[in-house]
Amino acid sequence: MISKIFTHWTIAFITLFVITYIGLKDPQVKEILRLKGFDLLLQSEKKELSQDIAVITIDEKAIEKYGQWPWKRDVLADVIIKLREAEVGIIVLPILFSEEDRLGGDKQLAEVLQYGVVISQVGTTQANKNAVPRGIAKINDPMAYMFEWPGMLGPIPLLGEKASGVGVVNTVPEVDGVVRRIPLIMKIGNDTYPAMAIEVIRVATGAPSYQVKAGEGGIIAMRVPGFSTIKTDSNGRIWLRWNKEYDTISLADLDQVGKFKGKTVIISTTAEGLNSIVATPLGEKYMYEITASTLSTVLDGKNITRVDISFISELAVAFLLGCVIILITRFLPYWFIGIKLLSWYIISVWLSYYFFTTHLMLVDVSWILVTITIVGFHSVFLRFILEFNLKQQIRKQFEKYLDPRQVAILVKNPEKLKLGGVRKEMSYIFIDIVGFTPISEHYKNKDDPEGLVELINEFLNEISKIILNNGGMIDKFMGDCVMGIFGAPLDMDNHAEMAVKSAKEIEEKVKELKVIYKERGLPDINVGTGVNTGIAIVGNMGSKTRLDYSVVGDAVNLAARLEATAGRHEHIENKTIWSSYTQEQLPDTFKTKSIGDIKVKGKEELIKIFTFQST
Repeated sequence: MISKIFTHWTIAFITLFVITYIGLKDPQVKEILRLKGFDLLLQSEKKELSQDIAVITIDEKAIEKYGQWPWKRDVLADVIIKLREAEVGIIVLPILFSEEDRLGGDKQLAEVLQYGVVISQVGTTQANKNAVPRGIAKINDPMAYMFEWPGMLGPIPLLGEKASGVGVVNTVPEVDGVVRRIPLIMKIGNDTYPAMAIEVIRVATGAPSYQVKAGEGGIIAMRVPGFSTIKTDSNGRIWLRWNKEYDTISLADLDQVGKFKGKTVIISTTAEGLNSIVATPLGEKYMYEITASTLSTVLDGKNITRVDISFISELAVAFLLGCVIILITRFLPYWFIGIKLLSWYIISVWLSYYFFTTHLMLVDVSWILVTITIVGFHSVFLRFILEFNLKQQIRKQFEKYLDPRQVAILVKNPEKLKLGGVRKEMSYIFIDIVGFTPISEHYKNKDDPEGLVELINEFLNEISKIILNNGGMIDKFMGDCVMGIFGAPLDMDNHAEMAVKSAKEIEEKVKELKVIYKERGLPDINVGTGVNTGIAIVGNMGSKTRLDYSVVGDAVNLAARLEATAGRHEHIENKTIWSSYTQEQLPDTFKTKSIGDIKVKGKEELIKIFTFQST
């Protein structure tokens, strides 16, 4: 039993170590689970209208008003002038001007770009063309940790030189293709390129460059002189927040632009066929919404963070909870295990939500939930198999020797059975056929050995039913002798009473059988019965290949000696006797009598014996 428990633990712990090792390697599936969990947190933020950012869309209504896209760039120049007249803040054009205007409007656009306008460039897999780098001040060396593009496609030189700023509008999706983080600074070789949002901040502050700080594990933070420090992850990325909505008008409705005074205005294409869509935690979004979200996140100064030790801490918690699960699934009720698992699910999710809503801290509980679920169900399954095998063992071992009702109790409550061996007080009964030789000779003369076996089996069956019906256990059959136990494997407070009661019922049954056997022409049959009460050792006994549940001890031997004495002593009328040890535990309702003291083999002292009063 103990070895099976340790086997259960061993297998469960192996499962836990495997899961922990997988978690430590952080495979893609684990990362996706973690990111999907973060998505739920990001989706939970309540939205509010941004006070800093507004959007002007080049939508179908604008196309209808100004004509087919692309427009002559002096149209955009006129738009910028009107925005300047409306006293808006920084103007953002996440539109790539990589080719000259065929309609000739670049000069007019260039003249107005210098008045607080930021245009875009994109990272490509090709060589640089018109790229506009921006220098940085390095605190330690952050270059090794930056995202790197093979090439950069920038605006035509005329626009790139005149624009107040040029920012990168590329996104870097996660492993599942969803955009959650945006790098604020990227590189090509030794040149660095800021993201559109951070370039807007630089233009707004009038700073010439950036400061990027790195540590041993990667980039720590980025700063625009004149603006607060922005904490990043090790690759210079920030988590996007989606807690803002933006006041939006069509470019066809510029007469409404007055309400955008002082706000950063993003002008972007949204018309069918002109829009660029990306996947986000909140579904598909226009590219300008990524820029707006990035800028809004930076401006709020409340970055979503993920502590450096989070990864190891989460794994450690998952491992510890896994250990606890293994222990409780071995010893506690199934319903308690279910409640405990459910409570851990709720607590884990609540803590993750709490840290996010109060500290904007991302705590991953997905692997914790995976760990306790797999380990929990695996441990429960192992326990079920262990218990099932134990119940089958109990059923197989006792169904022939115990009353079915007692077997059912043991199967339902295996803990009541101590298979390893235990000392306890019990009562023992031995019943043997007296004068077996005449019966044997009867069948020998008739050359009917099968008949003898059938008779013995019939007799033993009747005796056994009495013992079983009174809550006893058939320990063994020894030829024409039956040995029974009262008080094992189930505890029995009145084991002495039930043993003597069984002896009385056996007497009555023998009387009935004598009549039946006489009618069959069989010799007379009698039995000797001995009962004793005392402490013995009960449990599984035998070899490694064969075990039997039995008892050993001096008290058992005395019961056998009493049976031999009862059957062969000519002065014991009813052939049933028991010791004073049994007599002491009998209720007063039993009509008994003392028949003296006897000397039994193996005992120095005399044994006082009792039997039933004659009726």
